[in-house]
Amino acid sequence: MFGVIDLPTYLAGVVLIVLLPGPNSLYVLSVAARRGVRAGYTAAAGVFCGDTVLMTLSAAGVASLLQANAVLFAIVKYAGAGYLTWLAVGMLRTAWGMWRARRVKAVEDGAGGAGAAVAEERPYRRALLVSLFNPKAILFFVAFFVQFVSESNPVIGFVTLGVLAQLASVLYLSTLIFGGSRLAAAFRRRRTLSAGATSAAGVLFLGFAVKLSLASG
Repeated sequence: MFGVIDLPTYLAGVVLIVLLPGPNSLYVLSVAARRGVRAGYTAAAGVFCGDTVLMTLSAAGVASLLQANAVLFAIVKYAGAGYLTWLAVGMLRTAWGMWRARRVKAVEDGAGGAGAAVAEERPYRRALLVSLFNPKAILFFVAFFVQFVSESNPVIGFVTLGVLAQLASVLYLSTLIFGGSRLAAAFRRRRTLSAGATSAAGVLFLGFAVKLSLASG
């Protein structure tokens, strides 16, 4: 039906994969916690667009080429790991600035400087790049996604599976965004808490970078 084979199994797999913690969801949560619902959905839009690009490439057979070509896969893998490391360093630097600012008497001046830095963050672009430079996501669309496309109607099958995956992502990221926005008020009141959370996010992104660099095709 709709070009899909064994839909219940696919839905169960999508739910499990979406719920697994990863750099995409962590970044969206971080943005929502620091800047609110609107910025959180801006970051989420980057994730949705990135996933759509990966699905399209999978349908076109590009992902299979990456899986078969060790050199190309290594390039994507290390580029992704490098970008996640760059994000992690930026988060840790921001956290260090917060730790220092909390000791300054003119807290509002320090907060204004931090706000200007955050305003330049461009969450959509960052989330898009995090999503695109994820070799495990690319391989997921080859090893799992493609299995459920019917050969009799592959176009409709790809579209159906893609829409269902995006709906699951929308629901999950929306939960994170509204949860993160509730944390934002606490972060504004307690800069120590905000600095600690930003530090933790930076460390986790370093962990994601190491994990990606060790991924095998």
